[in-house]
Amino acid sequence: MSRVAVITGAGAGVGRAVALEFARNGFDVGLVARSADRLEDAAREIRALGRQALALPADVADAEALDGAASRVEAELGPIDTWVNVAMATVFSPVANLEAGEVRRATEVSYLGQVHGMLSALKRMRVRGHGTIVNIGSALGYRSVPLQAPYCAAKAAIRAFSDSLRSELIHDGLDINVVVCQLPAVNTPQFDWALNKTDHRPQPVPPIFEPETVAAAIYEAAASGTREAWIGFSAIKAIVGNMVAPGILDRYLAKAGYSGQLTGERRQEDAPVNLYEPAGGHSTARGRFSRRASSRRLVVLTEGQRQAAKLGGIALGLVGAAALVFGGRRSSGGRRRGWR
Repeated sequence: MSRVAVITGAGAGVGRAVALEFARNGFDVGLVARSADRLEDAAREIRALGRQALALPADVADAEALDGAASRVEAELGPIDTWVNVAMATVFSPVANLEAGEVRRATEVSYLGQVHGMLSALKRMRVRGHGTIVNIGSALGYRSVPLQAPYCAAKAAIRAFSDSLRSELIHDGLDINVVVCQLPAVNTPQFDWALNKTDHRPQPVPPIFEPETVAAAIYEAAASGTREAWIGFSAIKAIVGNMVAPGILDRYLAKAGYSGQLTGERRQEDAPVNLYEPAGGHSTARGRFSRRASSRRLVVLTEGQRQAAKLGGIALGLVGAAALVFGGRRSSGGRRRGWR
């Protein structure tokens, strides 16, 4: 019997690249997203690889619709071995300019959409006692940045929810892996589709990676069953750096976090927005940054390697803190300095 994976957000971006990566590795794939046309296009690509594909138009914010999609997958393709939660929607905006409904909708898709996926997967995997759930996080779930508060909050919440679930599965003695992948900046269409309340077009914070190379790393993490994977050196630096010196990063991002996420191009007033409805175009994984994006194989830190990175970062942080303390004392003539 073929292995079966369900991928949400499979119409474009990372989700589409992940769906194709699983198909290349022998999986039949259930494809979930809101746009039926993009799903059918992705399904054709998967069938061309010799695998079965089932297009399942659904909004992940609708738990009932998503559970119905899961039932169709099991009825038509077979038992779900792996479920990958990728779907997201967000807003680029200073917090002061956000509206409550915009935050709610971004949270319903980017956070609750993954929760709904976990619930649908668990309902079926618990009966069999095994399976793999992959939740897509971000380095921004550890180190938030300006202009992306709803997205950063959703990614942090996914990490917390996954930790709780993982402990419960261990308690129940079930062989169900919960893998969280923390991603770097990726060249996807979200930067054309996200509701943008700034004056300029948004961009990923460089370095930028192509979705196909990120998808290969996600598949690697899923296959290994690791607890959490930090993908890409830039993500690793952001996560460890925030553990060591969050206050310094607050100030750095106050200066660089705006310009690093905005291009010199003015915002297009008629740009498509996918927060509430699917946006047109982009039946591809990639966005508009391919000339700047890398396709090289990414570093993936799994459990033991991540611990080493944490310890190394903490050690460097302690050395730096000591230098600041003693250097400050010498330069200030022994005056006492305040700490925050």
